[in-house]
Amino acid sequence: MNRLANASSPYLRAHADNPVAWFPWGAEAFARAAERDVPVMISIGYSTCHWCHVMARESFQDEDTAAVLNEGFVSIKVDREEHPDVDAAYLDAASAFTPHLGWPLTVFATPEGRVFYAGTYFPPTPRPPQPSFRQVLAAVREAWTERRDEVDATGASLRDALAAAATAPADAPPSIDQLAAAARTVAAREDREYFGFAAGPAFETPKFPNTPVLRFLQHPALAAEAPDAAAVASRALSAMAGSDLHDEVEGGFFRYATRRDWSVPHYERMLTDNAGLVEVALAAGDEATAADAARFLVDVLQLPSGGIAAAQDSESIIDGRRSEGGYYRVADRSGLQPPALDAKVVTGWNGHAIAALAAAGTRTDPRFVEAARWAADAVLESNVADDGTLRRASLDEIRSAAPATLEDYGGLARGLLALARATGEVAYAERARALVDLCLGADGIHPPGGGDAVLAAQGMQPHGVPGDGASPSGPSVFAAAALDLWRLGAGQRYRAAAETLVRAAADTALASPLAHGAILEVAVGLVSAPRQVVVVGEPDAEIADAARRVAADVVAVVSPSQAKDFASAGFELFAGKVARGGEATAYDCRAFTCALPTTDPAQLA
Repeated sequence: MNRLANASSPYLRAHADNPVAWFPWGAEAFARAAERDVPVMISIGYSTCHWCHVMARESFQDEDTAAVLNEGFVSIKVDREEHPDVDAAYLDAASAFTPHLGWPLTVFATPEGRVFYAGTYFPPTPRPPQPSFRQVLAAVREAWTERRDEVDATGASLRDALAAAATAPADAPPSIDQLAAAARTVAAREDREYFGFAAGPAFETPKFPNTPVLRFLQHPALAAEAPDAAAVASRALSAMAGSDLHDEVEGGFFRYATRRDWSVPHYERMLTDNAGLVEVALAAGDEATAADAARFLVDVLQLPSGGIAAAQDSESIIDGRRSEGGYYRVADRSGLQPPALDAKVVTGWNGHAIAALAAAGTRTDPRFVEAARWAADAVLESNVADDGTLRRASLDEIRSAAPATLEDYGGLARGLLALARATGEVAYAERARALVDLCLGADGIHPPGGGDAVLAAQGMQPHGVPGDGASPSGPSVFAAAALDLWRLGAGQRYRAAAETLVRAAADTALASPLAHGAILEVAVGLVSAPRQVVVVGEPDAEIADAARRVAADVVAVVSPSQAKDFASAGFELFAGKVARGGEATAYDCRAFTCALPTTDPAQLA
C-alpha cells in the first residue's frame, strides 16, 4: 500500500515508490507497531538534503534492506520542515546517543514513542567505526526480541531525563549590560582571517551564514557597549557576498561552505537563509546584496501561485547523471534543467520572505513589495484552515494536515506587519494581530490546539530552549512579532508576551549566544527605547525616502487616510498624525514620544 503518494510534502512523495512500507507521521503507525509488537523506525529529513538522497538510494530503494524493515519494523517517514516539532523532539532524544546531529535523522522507538536508539546517516556497508544500516537494524531487532526490559528502561529513563531538562524562566529579561556582554562573546568568536563564525575554537567547518546572530549584532542599542558588533556582521556579509557561497548568476546564497574561506559550498539554496540575509544586508546599508538575495527569492523560488518555495535542491541532472552542484559550476546554464524546487509553501518561512521583500522593496526595487503582497495573499488563501487557524504548509495549493507551529503564527504575523508598514494597508496589520491573539491564551503562549497531538500523547514534546539556526525559532519570531505590535501601539499585552518568551530563554541564550541570536535581538528591543518614524503623505516624497534609510525599529509611510485607518484600528502610534500643510510630514518618535513634526529630510539624519 502506497501511503505517501498524495502527501503534501515533496520529500514524502519522493519516497512513495520505495519498497519500504512507509507510513506518514501520525497515530496510525504507532498503533500498527503495537498490534505487531515491533519497534518503530522514524526517518526524518527534507527534500533538498543531500545525504537524505544518498541514504534513500543506498538503503530505502534496496529491496533486501526494505524487506528487513518491513518484516521487523513499522517505518515512518517525516519531513522535518512540515513537522518541525517532531524533528525537534527527536533531535532532543537523539542527542543522548550521538553528538553529531543532523539529517537524515534515524530514530528507533517503542510503539509508545519512547526512543531507545538513534543516529543519522548509516551507510549500506560498514565504514568503521560506523556500522552499516543493516547491522544497525539487526542489532535493534536483537535488543527488541532478547533484551526488551533494557529497551523499555532506556526509553523511559530518556523521556524522564528530557522532561527534567526543561529550564525555569528568568525573573526578568536580560539587562543591556548582559546583552552587550553576549554580543562581545559572539564577536570574539569571529574568524578574523575569513570572517563569519567557525564551528568551534579550532575553526572547524562547515560555516553557515547564521543570520539570526548577525541581526542581533547589528542592533543599534549595542553600539556603545559592544562597538565592534555591527562591524563583525558587516565583515561576514561582505565575505559571503564575495565568495563562492554567493551565486552571482541567479542571485542568492547557498546553504553553507565546507571550507573556512567560504568556498566549496553545499549547493542547496534555502528561503530562510536568503530572507535573513536580505535583512542583514539592509541593516548593513548594502542595498546591492539585499536586492540580489531578494531577486533569488522572487525569480527562482516564487511559485505561480505567489507562494515562495522552501528551497532549491543541490542536485541536478548533468549529462544524464545526478550531480551535486554541477548546475552552478558550468559556464552557461541556459541549456540546463535547473535543480528542483521544494515547492512546499511553509507558512512561517513565507512570513520571513514577506518581511524581507517588503523591506527590500521600500529601499531598492518596488517590485519586491508587490512580490511580498502576492506571497502574503497566497499564504492567506492556501494555508488557512476553514476554522481560521493556520496549517504548517501547503503543496500545489493543497493544505497539509500538519498543524501550524508558533513559528508559523509569529513568522507570518511579522511578515504581514512589515507589509503593512511598506504599503500603508492596515488590513495586513489587523490580520497579523489576529494571528498573534490566537496564540495568547490564559494558560500560556502556544498555537491553537496545543501543537502535535501524537507527541503530546506520548509525552515527547520538545523540551528546553530551541536554538535560532538558519532562521529564528518559534518562540523567537513570535516574540519579535509581538514586540512589533507593541511598537505600533497595539497595546502593552504584546510587549508582555514578548517579555514572557524572552525570560523563558534568557539564561540559555546568554550562556550560548551564538545559537540564540534571534531571541537576544528581541531582548535588546525590550530594554532599549524604540525609535519609531512615521511619514504621512506622498510615498515618493523626499522625506519618505529619507525615512526608509533611518535605523529605526518602525518605519511606516502612509497617506493621511491610511494614518486614520491605523489609528481607528487600535494602532495608537498613528493617532493624530497628519500631513502638515498638505506636505509629507515625518514624526520621529522615541518610545512613543515624538519630536516636533518636520517636512525637512535632514531632520531625520
